[in-house]
Amino acid sequence: MNMKHNIGAVDRTTRILIGAITGIVSLLTLTNVASLPAVVSPVFGIIALVMLGTSVMGSCPLYTLFGIDTCSASPQ
Repeated sequence: MNMKHNIGAVDRTTRILIGAITGIVSLLTLTNVASLPAVVSPVFGIIALVMLGTSVMGSCPLYTLFGIDTCSASPQ
């Protein structure tokens, strides 16, 4: 399956940061270090995996569906 890259550098960095932060919060909640509702851990875990996975692949299925491409967007 050949997926066209549609995630630019800024988008990729943002996804990595969001993925890392939500992953850490998920683990802290899972180990009862953070006192958040139990449902937060799996929800944040899934968000972290999606964010990190799409940043590694360089392609977002939702971006493809909606025709969004941040590769060509250059920071001003």
